[in-house]
Amino acid sequence: MSILVRPAKSRDVPALVRLRVANAERHIQLAPDIYRVPDAEAVRRHFEEALADGSKLLISVAEVAGEVVGMAELVLLAEPPDHQILVPRRAAEIHTVVLDGHRGCGVGSTLVAAAERSAADRGISIIYAGIFAPNEDAVGFYSASGFGPRGILLSKEQEVPSVS
Repeated sequence: MSILVRPAKSRDVPALVRLRVANAERHIQLAPDIYRVPDAEAVRRHFEEALADGSKLLISVAEVAGEVVGMAELVLLAEPPDHQILVPRRAAEIHTVVLDGHRGCGVGSTLVAAAERSAADRGISIIYAGIFAPNEDAVGFYSASGFGPRGILLSKEQEVPSVS
């Protein structure tokens, strides 16, 4: 199977929407209290704007037999400001999606490798893969690509008063 990874183009927006919705549906099965299916129209607008701008988000797609079956997004993060204690490093978050039926065939790892090269070309030295629910498949996938723990992210949900 030949996998072609390339930068996403405006003609890919319908496929990107399909991938985002499919990813949401899969994540809802893991943690319905954390994930939701976003409005498809909002997702379309997001990808159209991101592809037109390109300054905060780099999107690659994977094609198999001419069909877009996966994507990787690199969300560029701001460097820590001078007043903070973190050493300034360019960083990004990665989000990888591969359609059912194409998982386990090298599509995801090919996308991650391409995203890593793209990040390095832009001076990005740290890539974060946030996994916010028990998702052993995602942990295994990113671990196999060389990702490992970096600190601990703690959270606390709190009740927010309603605004009337």
